Amino acid sequence: MTEHEKYMQRCIELAANGLGNVAPNPLVGAVLVKDERIIGEGFHQQYGKAHAEVNAVNSFLNRSGNDATELSKSTLYVNLEPCNHKGKTPPCTELIIRYKIREVIIGCADPNKNVKSNGSKTLTDSGCNVIMGVLKKKSEELNRRFIVYHTKNRPYIILKYAQSRDGFMAPEKNSGKETWLTNKWSRKLVHKWRSEEQAIMIGTNTALTDNPLLNARYWNGKNPLRILMDCKLRVPASLNIFNTDATTLVFNESKNQIADNIEFVKINFDDSLVEMLQILHSKEIQSVIIEGGAKLLQSFIEKNLWDEARVFTVDKYFVEGIKAPGIPGGQISEENIAGDELAVFRNISSASL
Repeated sequence: MTEHEKYMQRCIELAANGLGNVAPNPLVGAVLVKDERIIGEGFHQQYGKAHAEVNAVNSFLNRSGNDATELSKSTLYVNLEPCNHKGKTPPCTELIIRYKIREVIIGCADPNKNVKSNGSKTLTDSGCNVIMGVLKKKSEELNRRFIVYHTKNRPYIILKYAQSRDGFMAPEKNSGKETWLTNKWSRKLVHKWRSEEQAIMIGTNTALTDNPLLNARYWNGKNPLRILMDCKLRVPASLNIFNTDATTLVFNESKNQIADNIEFVKINFDDSLVEMLQILHSKEIQSVIIEGGAKLLQSFIEKNLWDEARVFTVDKYFVEGIKAPGIPGGQISEENIAGDELAVFRNISSASL
C-alpha cells in the first residue's frame, strides 16, 4: 500500500462512521497530513452539519491553538471530491482555498450534478495540486447508495429475506402466522441494517400477516421511514406500522393525505414501482430495504430495480410453502451467523460503479 493509499484508507474508515446519520449526503472522511504525520482528521457526522473537510481542519486548529500556519504546508486526503456549491453548509473548496492547502488527494468524483468535477477544477484553478482516483473502487463502494441515487435518480434498493434450506420463505401459504426463520443474532444484525438505511418497505400481505414494527429496537440507532405498498388500503390503522415509532408512507391508488406521522400517496399501480421510486427520490430517500414477501421482492427483481440482496439461509426444511425468489445477481460474500448462512449479492446488470 502506497502512502497515498494508506491515508485514503483512513479517510474511508472515518467516513463509514457516518452511515445512518448523513443521508442523503455522502459518507466522507478527511485527513490532513504534514511530513508523513496526521495533523488533523474528521468525518461528516450528521446531515446538515459540518462536512468532513471542515471537521478535519477544526481538529487541527483545536490542537494548534488556532494557528493555521501548517495548513498551507499540508496535504488533504478526502474520499469524495470536495463540494463546490452552497447547500446547508458553505462549499468545502472555499475552506481549502482560504487556508491555502497545497495538495488535495481525492478518492473518487462526486456524481452530484452540483459538483461533478467542478470541485476539483476549482481547486486546480486556484493553484492547488489535485490528484484524483486514489483507492477509487473502495471509495465508490463506500458511497454506492449516494452514487446510485444521483446516477439512476432513484434510491439504492436492498432486498432482504430469509429462506429455508430447500428454498421456502414460509412453510405454508396463507397460514396467518408469523414465522421466524433466523436466530436472534441475525435479527439483531437486521436491526443494525435498518438503522443504517433511510427507509424500509413491505406490502399489504406482510403487514396483515406479520404485523411488524419495522423499527431498530434491537440496535442503538434511528428508526427508518416505514413504507407500505397498500393498493386498496386494506391494512387497518390499529396495526403496528401506523404507531408513532416512526413516519409511515403509504402508497395506494385512492388518496393523498397527511395525518400526524402518516402520509398517504396516490400512485398508478399499473407501473407502481417506477413511480414510487421517483417519488422517493424527490423526497431525498437515498436507500430502501425491501423486507416484504415473495411477491413484492419478485416484482423488484423482474423490473431489475434492485442493487443488493442479503439472503439468510437457515437449517430448516419446509418441503412446500411460499417459494423464495431467485437472485440473478453475483454473490460477493458469505458469512455464518451462529448457524444462519448470510449471502450478499450485487446486481451486476444494474451496477453504476
